[in-house]
Amino acid sequence: MLNRRRLMTGVAAGALAAPAVLRIGRAQAAVTLKMHHFLPPMANGHAKFLAPWAKKVETDSAGEIKIDIFPSMQLGGAPPQLYDQARDGVADLVWTLPGYTSGRFPRIETIELPFVAHKLAVPNSLAIQEFADKHLVDEFKEVKPICFWAHDAGLIHSTRQVKALDDLKGIKLRFPTRLSGEALKLLGVNAIGMPVPQVPESLAQKVIDGCVVPWEVVPAIKAHELTKFHAEFPGTPTFYSATFVLVMNRAKYDSLSPAAKKVIDANSGAPAARMAGKAWDEAAVAVRKMVQDRGNTITVLAEDEVKRWQRITKPVVDGWMQQSASKGFDGAKLLADLQGLIQKHAKAT
Repeated sequence: MLNRRRLMTGVAAGALAAPAVLRIGRAQAAVTLKMHHFLPPMANGHAKFLAPWAKKVETDSAGEIKIDIFPSMQLGGAPPQLYDQARDGVADLVWTLPGYTSGRFPRIETIELPFVAHKLAVPNSLAIQEFADKHLVDEFKEVKPICFWAHDAGLIHSTRQVKALDDLKGIKLRFPTRLSGEALKLLGVNAIGMPVPQVPESLAQKVIDGCVVPWEVVPAIKAHELTKFHAEFPGTPTFYSATFVLVMNRAKYDSLSPAAKKVIDANSGAPAARMAGKAWDEAAVAVRKMVQDRGNTITVLAEDEVKRWQRITKPVVDGWMQQSASKGFDGAKLLADLQGLIQKHAKAT
């Protein structure tokens, strides 16, 4: 009887211990990925896209994948170094702008040409994702791309009102990409390039008179507080858009289990691009209303004025296409393909 009691006690103890062993084994099997980006955690890009995307991956993987996000360059370095951090394994995932490393990714610049992009982010994002699947494989082969996207219409935020071309003469504006900078210079702007985290201090110290960013970015850099005037471009195509990428260290991706890779793949490409674009478009509506309610002046440029700007900046497009041959691709063909994709996804939401 005593032996039987001991046996039953042992079996019960083993049964109680088994879940603990399983839990320990599962925790050890979990993969923690470090995601790095330059925006503060309250920014829309973090709160409405990157954090929800990371949470969805964790949920879909049933705990096999855990993602720790490091905003505001907490892992060190500067925004232009983010892509190389993903390539080299300093971070497992990074969110960044290819335009921060000017000229390094010439094909993706197609949508950054003046007066090419759609006024909304979802059509731009789906178009550039499909474009990337076809044309950008080699350009981003050093990493595992998760998704590509491009924001909605960029606009001018400044300390003086911009209604026409003459209002731009000599104004110091921060530009986000090489091509938008070239376009602004042709328009008479004293164009100054810098990563977006430097904008608030530069505005406060009057290093610049304004910046060119979409509505979504405005609260994060306090552009609604540091400037009082905002110039919008009506309709499509809009003046400019900038591209973004979420990429993963390739070796880290390759080390994942087949199940974990399946989760990452399911949350890559068009679904992720649409998710990002939707966050930008929704933020644009809310931020614009906030700025308007604040009492700032929002000027919608006249269509004939915009056509004038388009004619003046056309040499940027022509020059880019001429230079494309020396970089190993047909710029005219890429531009035509992208314009077709933007038209294809024009009504996407």
